[in-house]
Amino acid sequence: MRIGIVCYPTFGGSGVVATELGKGLADKGHQVHFITYNQPQRLDFLNENVFFHEVRFQHYPLFEYPPYETALASKMVDVVKYEKLDLLHVHYAIPHASAAYMAKQILASQGIHIPVITTLHGTDITLVGKDASYEPVVTFSINQSDGVTAVSADLAQETYDTFRISRHIEVIPNFIDLSRFRKQPKEHFKMAICPNGEKLLVHTSNFRKVKRIEDVIGMFAIVRKQTGAKLLLVGDGPERQRMENLCREYDLCDDVRFLGKLDAVEELLSVCDLFIMPSEKESFGLAALEAMACEVPVISSNTGGLPELVIQGKTGFMSNVGDLEDMAKNALFILQEENLPHFKAASLARAQEFDIHNILPKYEAFYEQISFQSKVVLA
Repeated sequence: MRIGIVCYPTFGGSGVVATELGKGLADKGHQVHFITYNQPQRLDFLNENVFFHEVRFQHYPLFEYPPYETALASKMVDVVKYEKLDLLHVHYAIPHASAAYMAKQILASQGIHIPVITTLHGTDITLVGKDASYEPVVTFSINQSDGVTAVSADLAQETYDTFRISRHIEVIPNFIDLSRFRKQPKEHFKMAICPNGEKLLVHTSNFRKVKRIEDVIGMFAIVRKQTGAKLLLVGDGPERQRMENLCREYDLCDDVRFLGKLDAVEELLSVCDLFIMPSEKESFGLAALEAMACEVPVISSNTGGLPELVIQGKTGFMSNVGDLEDMAKNALFILQEENLPHFKAASLARAQEFDIHNILPKYEAFYEQISFQSKVVLA
């Protein structure tokens, strides 16, 4: 099958999932065409079945904001027509689903019919999509898609509750490539950070308010009073400066390191003892799954899709959003020498359920279903 994948090329979850999905499909013999404005961050290998099509748009003085959606739709038309694609799979509703609808109509006027699948990832529904500026277009674009998937049952339900959706949403969870995300021998790195055998906690995110990084630091401050521990904060974003200031207020600067953006995060996770995700909202919790694959148990909030991933009391613990005392209590329990090995083993076992080889066939089956249905409608 020839598949066009439209995504954001950044470190964000939707771009990561779309890129890894495309790479997995290519490995199974499908021809995959990425359509986006930059080469995706994780598209870092050569494969005869992978192609990249850059969306270019001109900056004119007339336009305060470049018309990316128009340029994207035009590029989709071009790629579908000349690469003879069988299906378009767009990740993140805004603006990819609406651009795909526009492209589909243009192609239909030329006698070319292309089915479109939209995958919802989270903030395209829970945050941005709810904005009155976008809601009518998001609703229309989802309803006009030939197939719709969501990365968790919670996200699918919120989509139904928030928008006037008249079609079925297939739940296909996020996945992990266990050949990449696995525990690696990097103990020399841990010894450099934790020379006295301290436990190593970690948080990775894009440093936005919804991630509640202040709760990571506040919880760590409680834990630090009772046991030797260090904290690594991986990522960057609008909240970073405020978090650095907060560490100074707590007098934690000697025990907290800001590492910025890292591509090979699996090497870092391999030496950590506990992953912290106290988010206000998570559609799935891909970063937590990556940690679990590296045998790192999780302390998280109990919001969004996290209860579909974290097994309470086995792979970690979930607490109410903002309950730092409970998170700290659970963290201290996991970090006890007699408990930590059991949580690490259970975390890996749970992550194995989301191995890409288990999830990829679900996408392939959905592709076949939507392609068949589209052909029936045309007939």
